[in-house]
Amino acid sequence: MHKLKRLLRSEQVIEFLKYCIVGGIAFVVDTASLMLFYHFVFGDFSFDFLFLHIADGRTAAATAVGFLFGLVANYVLSVLFVFNRPGQQEKGKSLGAFLIFAVVGLIGLALTELGMMLGVALLGDAFLLPIKIVVAGLVMVWNYLGRKIFVYGGKDSKNTGKGEDIQ
Repeated sequence: MHKLKRLLRSEQVIEFLKYCIVGGIAFVVDTASLMLFYHFVFGDFSFDFLFLHIADGRTAAATAVGFLFGLVANYVLSVLFVFNRPGQQEKGKSLGAFLIFAVVGLIGLALTELGMMLGVALLGDAFLLPIKIVVAGLVMVWNYLGRKIFVYGGKDSKNTGKGEDIQ
């Protein structure tokens, strides 16, 4: 029982819980944008991307727009609230860190697009919101781990502020 209490109070668990809150807020921003653009802005259309024909262009485009709004919300809140130890803050505020943050997010977007397209193809657009919820939950794990490792220096980053990680 003592080990469980210690685990629940560990910095990594608290940080992940904060990330879940930030992810929830970013999810609301992302999903609201997705729904707004899907239902009111984009009409039915298709397009070719690389060698693929995207028959449901509206889902793909609205998902991408929602992603962009959610990415910005997630980045700002992550820097301010989640990865906010002194060394992490400095790492997270650089242009390079934002670019890595965005690349991790773009991989998340590709996973989201794949999941959304597959879900809508299998279940139909009447299940757009439930599909988005399931896909977002799965992609959130990738986003947290990718950002934690590639932007903020891994699981044990207790930076001294000089760019060195103390292990």
